[in-house]
Amino acid sequence: MTVLEGRPTLAVAAAACVGPLAEGAELPAVPGFVASAFNPLVRETVRRCLGEPGEDNPLVGAHPDTTAIVLATVAGDATTSDLASRKLVSGRVHNPLLFLQSVTTSILGHLTIEYGLTGPVSCLAADSGIDAEALDAAELLLLDDDIDQVLLIAAELAANPRTDAAFAHLAGAGGTGMAPGGDLAVALLLRESEVGGAAAPELTEPSYRQGDLGHLSALVAQTDHARNALGAT
Repeated sequence: MTVLEGRPTLAVAAAACVGPLAEGAELPAVPGFVASAFNPLVRETVRRCLGEPGEDNPLVGAHPDTTAIVLATVAGDATTSDLASRKLVSGRVHNPLLFLQSVTTSILGHLTIEYGLTGPVSCLAADSGIDAEALDAAELLLLDDDIDQVLLIAAELAANPRTDAAFAHLAGAGGTGMAPGGDLAVALLLRESEVGGAAAPELTEPSYRQGDLGHLSALVAQTDHARNALGAT
């Protein structure tokens, strides 16, 4: 494991990132979710971080009850919010799947079933420093003796007119949240660092251009030095 840069109490056991400059293949659909890229993006990033679900999964198979999940996002599934709003104002029949997707933790419920995880699940947002807020939440969870590791996920979709206006409003109020240049998600499997564990390597520029990363840049930078469960760095 690698000690997380700037967080000596946290170590990265596995990591993955799917973003604007990643391979252009369409992400696998998630059963029961429609229309939006948010949920397939989150699920694929987690799959690349943890590996395929199953009882023999080395990262989560031994920790079904002691793995917590934190999803950090400012705008959430803005595609679903837009689609549901347009249907509502036009008087069209509302799709019940869109109501499900409007709850950001819905995709986390799907993942807990896939991976057999029964630890605590939470979602958070902040107008500034979402990376710091998410890592603070992970550290707080790891203080609990019943939690061995935290799967931290951060995700944002590419900006649309709705989220452009939202981020502009946040900026006007002093917030530093900034949408990425395209759909972007990062997953870090975090554990308490061991005394004398491997030190964090000197960080270089992340493999994505800074302008593409928005407010997730600090979390993405951590993935450049951690190997994910599928064997890639």
